Amino acid sequence: MKKMKKIAAVLMTAVMAAALFAGCSSGPKTTTVDEIKKAGKLTVGLADDFPPFEYRDDKNNLIGFDIDLANAIAAKLGVKAEFVPTEFSGIILALNSDKFDMIISGLSWTSEREKEVSFVGPYLQSGQAIIVKADSGITSKEDLKGKVVGAQLGSTGEEAAKKIEGTAEVKTYDKVTEELQDLLIGGRIDAVVTDKPVAGYYIAKSAQADQYKILEGMLTEEPMGIALEKDETELKTEVQKIYDGLVADGTMSQLSIKWFGYDAYAK
Repeated sequence: MKKMKKIAAVLMTAVMAAALFAGCSSGPKTTTVDEIKKAGKLTVGLADDFPPFEYRDDKNNLIGFDIDLANAIAAKLGVKAEFVPTEFSGIILALNSDKFDMIISGLSWTSEREKEVSFVGPYLQSGQAIIVKADSGITSKEDLKGKVVGAQLGSTGEEAAKKIEGTAEVKTYDKVTEELQDLLIGGRIDAVVTDKPVAGYYIAKSAQADQYKILEGMLTEEPMGIALEKDETELKTEVQKIYDGLVADGTMSQLSIKWFGYDAYAK
């Protein structure tokens, strides 16, 4: 009987020790923010063909408004930004497949996209504009009846182009630069629908700037936001706090003036 009691006592001690060990080893929950800091990097998905938000310079370096914004956010987290170039048409799917931590890629904040991701910001007000050849004779969206319009695949520009009544076709492109180049070549498209800041920047830098014309007004008004996976609540809270701080300390105003030539954050 004494032997049985000793065995039972030993077993009970072992069970209690195991429970105590399990309780201690579980510790506090590790968040994505913790994982980012431990890895020393913030991974950012983007389409690298969207000037002035993100594009390649003549040395193939990534530059642009979104690049500077991502680097500023990463610095506040105490890590480096690592960029993951991704086709824009599949960028939300890639985010939700854990290919990177967030999207900073001139992504318009829409009610449809809110069903798939959560947003931080908005960090810029943009909108879709119509770009034509200067000598085309096209002065309004009504003049696009029977015309072919170019737009970037998977973008809100494509959505806006499809809503223009009477167009013959909406031809999609992988890159904004391709559709703008195609417009000048002629024969394939008669107009382009894309974000107005992008069109303005590209045309201003083009040697053929006088051959383009951006029509007055915009088809849509769209805020742009930083996108995260829906369940990343801790990361969203942290990044929103950082973004608000960048607005308050003037960083966002400086970036706006640098890339767009005006202060989009002036009160």
